[in-house]
Amino acid sequence: MAENKRAVGASKEDLACAYLQKQGFTILQRNFRSRTGEIDIVCREGTYLVFTEVKYRKTAKNGAPEEAVGSAKQRKIFETARYYMARFGVSSDTDIRFDVVAILGENITLIRNAFSPLQKR
Repeated sequence: MAENKRAVGASKEDLACAYLQKQGFTILQRNFRSRTGEIDIVCREGTYLVFTEVKYRKTAKNGAPEEAVGSAKQRKIFETARYYMARFGVSSDTDIRFDVVAILGENITLIRNAFSPLQKR
């Protein structure tokens, strides 16, 4: 079962990357990992370095996909983004953004600025 879930996740990330590229994003890295967590897709849109979480739900029965990116998950993404920036020498002046690609069934929605490190957690 875990193998199947992983395969579904990878295929949905492929779908998200193709969608982002059609929207004009440049994919820099996928599945960037650190000891604090993982970022599904690191990409660029214009001047923005974008850290993107991909969430998939077959149906809305258990809620919208984006609802699964709670405060604990956001904290892990922030810490991992901070590590990414340090590791690759990204200037702290760089415009960064945290997006979510929500996939519900066959529908894909891009939520720009889905959350911010400045939001109260």
